[in-house]
Amino acid sequence: GKTKKRQMLEVDKQPWLPQQVQVTLHALMGAAKEGLLALAVAVGLDVLRSMMEAEVTAIVGPKGKHNPNRKAFRHGAEEGRVVLGGRKVPIQRPRVRTKDGQEVRLSSYEAFQDEQLLTQAALERMLHGLSTRRYHHGLEPVGDDLPAVATSKSSVSRHFVAATRKALAELLARPLGDQRYLVLMLDGIEVADHTVVVALGITDDGQKQILGLWEGATENATVCRALLTDLVERGLRVDGGILVVIDGAKALRAAVRDVLGARATVQRCQVHKKRNVLDHLPDEARAWVSRKLEQAWRETDYEKARTALTSLAKTLDDKYPGAAASLREGLEETLTVLRLELPEALRKTLRSTNPIESAFEKVRMASRNVKRWRNGQQVLRWTAAGLLEAEKGFRRIKGYRQLPMLSEALSRHAAPEASSAVQTA
Repeated sequence: GKTKKRQMLEVDKQPWLPQQVQVTLHALMGAAKEGLLALAVAVGLDVLRSMMEAEVTAIVGPKGKHNPNRKAFRHGAEEGRVVLGGRKVPIQRPRVRTKDGQEVRLSSYEAFQDEQLLTQAALERMLHGLSTRRYHHGLEPVGDDLPAVATSKSSVSRHFVAATRKALAELLARPLGDQRYLVLMLDGIEVADHTVVVALGITDDGQKQILGLWEGATENATVCRALLTDLVERGLRVDGGILVVIDGAKALRAAVRDVLGARATVQRCQVHKKRNVLDHLPDEARAWVSRKLEQAWRETDYEKARTALTSLAKTLDDKYPGAAASLREGLEETLTVLRLELPEALRKTLRSTNPIESAFEKVRMASRNVKRWRNGQQVLRWTAAGLLEAEKGFRRIKGYRQLPMLSEALSRHAAPEASSAVQTA
């Protein structure tokens, strides 16, 4: 016949904490020989046993004392498991039943059963480059006499999938309407045969945040429009103007125009532009062209910088027409931070998509042990987890105190553009 499902009675969700517990140190000498951590773990498990026994006593009364008013009684013990240092370890747990046969939950036991701790441990270790095969090598030594469970490759992988799925869901659901974002940076990272386009926002007080990501076979216009549309639907406001720093891909530029319209002021990434220009040149020409580009972009006057770049394009025309064409494409948009008359500190930060690139390094480092990418969802999960891990180390941008100047410049730029759009309509 079918086994009757055990009914459980929950007494208290908070862990039961007795005022004091007794620990027999003599019994823990074996653990002490294996180091302080192993001793601490052994003491901790002893404390947990005392906590469970104290909770049982509080529910059913002391052993050997008759109590006609008791509502529950002891019901032996069975082996249970608690989460410790990224693995599960066995522990004997006492059982309690009510008079009508319901199992009573012990909050002191359940508090240490939470698999979220296990899932988080798997996430943190694997994002720091530990493979599923070597997972157990990265666990803290807690004593040789303590058997470990849930450290197998399949178990670790299952917990990691759960953690990264949660990270992805949280990232894709982040509401954006409560913040004022002055800057939106867009760039793509290639993972196996997939491209993930990532959006990073900079708030009006200089904080960087990962806003969203979208996966596709390439960095095409459809993928880029889908990402931007998702950001707008989640509350991204551009009514006061926004600076959009992009890697130079035509698909991204088109998507920004289609979704954000005239409110978006575009800055082409100077690092990507230089890389694209130099790719059209032989080795002997790259050094002096690179120097000329940097000199132009270091100018403090927009017209002087524009003249210098235009002159360089003319110089390249005869011998290197491909490089000249690459430079002319979007040339003025590489100078947007100058045209907005931003101070030097902000220009250095906003001239490129480097803030996203640094986050991409965390993704690459975290996923270097992945030998086989099964699908786009796996790519998204790893990328989201790596980006959120990188986000923990984000600091305010340099020059954040001068961001009101950017806000004013964007408002000035957006106002005539919006007025023109209304007249055209």
